[in-house]
Amino acid sequence: MAKVGVLLSGCGVNDGSEIHEAVLTMLALDRLGVERLCMAPNIDQRDVVNHLSGNEVSETRNVLVESARIARGEISDLADISAADIDAVILPGGFGAAKNLCDFAVAGAQTEVHPEVLRLLQEMHKVGKPIGAICIAPAVLARALGAFKPEITIGNDLATAQILESFGARHQECPVDGVVVDQRNRLVTTPAYMLGPGLREIAAGIDKLVQQVAGMVA
Repeated sequence: MAKVGVLLSGCGVNDGSEIHEAVLTMLALDRLGVERLCMAPNIDQRDVVNHLSGNEVSETRNVLVESARIARGEISDLADISAADIDAVILPGGFGAAKNLCDFAVAGAQTEVHPEVLRLLQEMHKVGKPIGAICIAPAVLARALGAFKPEITIGNDLATAQILESFGARHQECPVDGVVVDQRNRLVTTPAYMLGPGLREIAAGIDKLVQQVAGMVA
């Protein structure tokens, strides 16, 4: 049975993983009979947001601990996972992807990817194992793998796409229920909540992404 990693970045759209996207990813994997391995970096979140008010609060939360909420406690420290442990990896979106897995949300064109995230993505790419990224998470791929000219999508946000292209990526516009497949780099991306508008629409794109990623597993 194939084993696909799900790289989480916390719990909640404003400071961690987008919960709908993460759960839909895991559901799609389960429907295909694919084993999943949830993981997250064992680091503090960049910030903590009250999801009722939308305001930042003066708390410290750990990305791995918060991600465990989505994974029902079945989660690994990213530092303990290598490309040898999984057949593919998928990154759900949410601001955590752009705050905790990298600093795109605050650094823009000067983005840096967290070292453990960078290590795993480069390991996966080097051995030709597929990578999926949802919503804003393709920004992580653009920075980590920019030297390989990855073909990705974040929907149709021109300003964001221009920054990703400055990293070396080649952006393609894509509808919410579609995917962009980069066969050469073995990448699959979909816009999800970069476009919305709701669960039904993003689920269609995420289902296609998971099917494509699973189909690439040798």
